[in-house]
Amino acid sequence: MTNDVSPRVLNLAWLPGDGIGREVTEAALAAMRAVAEPAGVALAVAEYPIGGAAFDATGDPFPAVTRDGVLAADAVLLGAVGGPAWDTLPPERRPERGLLRLRAALGGFANLRPVAVPDALVERSPLRPEIVRGTDMLIVRELLGGVYFGEPSFVTGDAPEREGVSTMRYQEVEIRRVAEVAFQWAERRRGRVTSIDKANVLAVSRLWRDVVSEVQRTRYPHVDLEHRYVDSAAMDLVLRPTDFDVVLTGNLFGDILSDLAATLPGSLGVLPSASVGGDGPGLFEPIHGSAPSIAGKGIANPMGTILSGALLFDDVELPELAAALRRGVGAALGQGIVPADLGGTATTDAVARAVIDHATA
Repeated sequence: MTNDVSPRVLNLAWLPGDGIGREVTEAALAAMRAVAEPAGVALAVAEYPIGGAAFDATGDPFPAVTRDGVLAADAVLLGAVGGPAWDTLPPERRPERGLLRLRAALGGFANLRPVAVPDALVERSPLRPEIVRGTDMLIVRELLGGVYFGEPSFVTGDAPEREGVSTMRYQEVEIRRVAEVAFQWAERRRGRVTSIDKANVLAVSRLWRDVVSEVQRTRYPHVDLEHRYVDSAAMDLVLRPTDFDVVLTGNLFGDILSDLAATLPGSLGVLPSASVGGDGPGLFEPIHGSAPSIAGKGIANPMGTILSGALLFDDVELPELAAALRRGVGAALGQGIVPADLGGTATTDAVARAVIDHATA
């Protein structure tokens, strides 16, 4: 009689995308396999095109084969999309439109962006060490509403009298559901939510503030809630980053603030993200772009993508694998394995090998 247990199979849709996307996702998949296989978890990876590469192959930045593949997966790992090769395409054919369509198909309305400054990066931050030391925040950005999706949106008229219109629009249900995500994460962290808006000017922000306050009052009274205007919050994000625990905000403000916060550890290359909350699988990707100028040179930083793999493991309830990847990244940095974007010389492969060595030790 044997006690053999079949391994758990995790079906991943792999979307390398453009530029350095393939390099960093290949490194991340290697690290993910290295911690998963000894734990009895098999990664079944299927590759699908997205962005400019998909347009070149199919004439569509988000072809039907990719849509079908991601919807059938347990989770989606994405590299990056875009580049100057596709800048002259009409808007509906550009790589970025494929990314928006991917997000809409998956229904992930909450974008999670952890921003931390480990001790190994304190001296590499552009800010003073005493400001950034101890930074550990989670930005929860609403992803499927706001001005990026609001209608009407158009440019009309002839020069010199053209007019552009974009509409910032939120429904109460959209605000309520992303607020729930933020408060749930605050319960798992330090119990504080900072909701960021522009309620002194925008009617849509006044609704945002009202709904977030109601969610806190009726469901999470044990979680501290602070409301901030986006301009003063942006200033404090770089002056007093350790004041923040969970940051909740809309699509436009979240896009700007999360990139601003990315300066704290010194590079976009070390920061992961996840888009979750919909009926489809979660989407996991680094927050950096496709960096076509360094594609193929073997110097791209895969740490943000590896840490996105950690978020993926968290999402599918494999926290021990997530912890192993985070331990590996932290130990590699502590050992001085530093890629070019952080001022070091470590190659993509060298970083991945160091992470794997420490994660599996």
